[in-house]
Amino acid sequence: MKFSKMHGIGNDYIYVNCLKEPLQQPQEVAKFVSDRHFGIGSDGLILIQPSGSEKADFEMAMYNADGSRGEMCGNAIRCVAKYVYDRHLTDQTSIRIETLAGIKEADLTVADGKAVLVRVNMGKPQLEPERIPVRYPQPAAASSQDSPQRHQIVDCAVSVGGKEYKMTCVSMGNPHCVIFTDEVEGLDLEKIGPQFERHSCFPNRVNTEFAKVLDRHTVQMRVWERGSGETLACGTGACAVTVACILNGLTDRKVTVKLTGGDLEIEWDAQTDIVFMTGAAAHVFDGEIDLPAVMQSR
Repeated sequence: MKFSKMHGIGNDYIYVNCLKEPLQQPQEVAKFVSDRHFGIGSDGLILIQPSGSEKADFEMAMYNADGSRGEMCGNAIRCVAKYVYDRHLTDQTSIRIETLAGIKEADLTVADGKAVLVRVNMGKPQLEPERIPVRYPQPAAASSQDSPQRHQIVDCAVSVGGKEYKMTCVSMGNPHCVIFTDEVEGLDLEKIGPQFERHSCFPNRVNTEFAKVLDRHTVQMRVWERGSGETLACGTGACAVTVACILNGLTDRKVTVKLTGGDLEIEWDAQTDIVFMTGAAAHVFDGEIDLPAVMQSR
C-alpha cells in the first residue's frame, strides 16, 4: 500500500489515495498502520476518495487509531485539501470535501505552488443534546430553569471518576465535551480521558477538551480523542472550545486556540452562525508498506 504521512499541527494521519481503487478492510488497516511500534505510527487513517455527491470535489473517509469510523477531523481535512492541490488532482484553491459530517469547503493559501495555509468552513455548531448526542439527566442548564440555554448543555455539572466537573457540550459534526480548568499541563489525561470518553452521558462516546482561558482572545487546550487517545491537536475540538468559550461569555468571537502541537485560529461568525478554522497542513513523507495478507483479501 502506497501512502503519505501528513499532519496538522501534530495531529498525524496516514493518507491513502483511493481515487482509482478502494482500500479493503480500512478498519483493520487503520489499527495496523497507526501502531507507533509495529506500524507506521499515526492518530489514524484517512482515505481520499471520489465524492458520491455532485456538490463535492472529493470525499474524506476517516478512521481512528482503534479502527472506529470518525465523522470529521479538522486537521485531517486541511491535509486532504493540501494533498489534492499539491498533487495536481485539482487546480482549484476552493475545494469542497465530503465527510460523514457533511460537505466542508476549504480555501487554500498557496505559495510556490504549494498549499501552506487552509481555512475551512466547519459549519454551524450543534448544541441540542440529542444532536450531539448527549444524555443529560437534567432538562436544563443546571443553574436556572428560566435560562435561555435550557435546551443546551452549557456549564452543567457532571460526575466523572468520583469528581464533579462543569461541562459544555457541542457537536462540530462529532461530539465534544469541553471542560474549563485552571490546570492544563498537569492533567493526567491517560486516566481521566477514557472516563469521559465512555461516560454514560455519551452514547457515541465523546472527544473531551480541557481548556484554560488565557485572555479574551486566547485559549490553551489539551484533548482526549475518542478512539485515538490524547493527540497533539484536534481541529473540531478547537472549534468546540471556541464555541463553548463564547457560550460561557469567556472570550470574543475570534480566538487563537493553543494546542500541544501548535495554534489554530477559530472564528464563530455571529451573522451566519458558521465556525471557521484556519491552520497549517504539512507533508512529512511518502512510503509503501506491505499489509498483512488478511487485510488484502476482499
